Amino acid sequence: MSAAITSRREGLSRPAAAAIVAGVLGASALVGRRNAPDRSHPRTRNWYKRLDKPSFTPPDGAFGAVWPTLETGLAVGGYRLLRQPPGTQRNLALGLWLLNTGMIGGWTELFFRKRELGASAVASGAMIASGAGYVASAAKLDRPAALLGVPFVAWLGFATILAEQVWERNSGRRRGEEQDPTQSAGA
Repeated sequence: MSAAITSRREGLSRPAAAAIVAGVLGASALVGRRNAPDRSHPRTRNWYKRLDKPSFTPPDGAFGAVWPTLETGLAVGGYRLLRQPPGTQRNLALGLWLLNTGMIGGWTELFFRKRELGASAVASGAMIASGAGYVASAAKLDRPAALLGVPFVAWLGFATILAEQVWERNSGRRRGEEQDPTQSAGA
């Protein structure tokens, strides 16, 4: 690698680190956008609206506000880690960072596109473990990067409970099945 990109005493250059973060989170965002239950995806939106969800489900707008904030924290954390000197600890933290950013888009694929409620609940639980691993490994290298990952892990805890409840409440339906809202669940 050229000296402009990295050196032994420091990590990637600012432009290289920023480009990697933008590429990784941009790819994850594109996958998530492809699966979003919004007006541009009416079948997905209708399916999601018809799911039996617990009373503590946030309004749709809350998700649109929370995720950009969480992803900004992950972006800054990833950038800070990429700027750290190369080494085993940095590689571990970055590997877990990459895993988590990839799993964000992957979760939307499981839940919204494939409508695999059970698999998405399990994946959400796995993200808690990998997210906690990311925070713990980043803390050994860059405390601010680790702290920026804590809200992500906390949200995943809530999201996993929510995903498990949605799975449990809708397990009687076949995958992707639309339910007539005029029929009761017990009919």
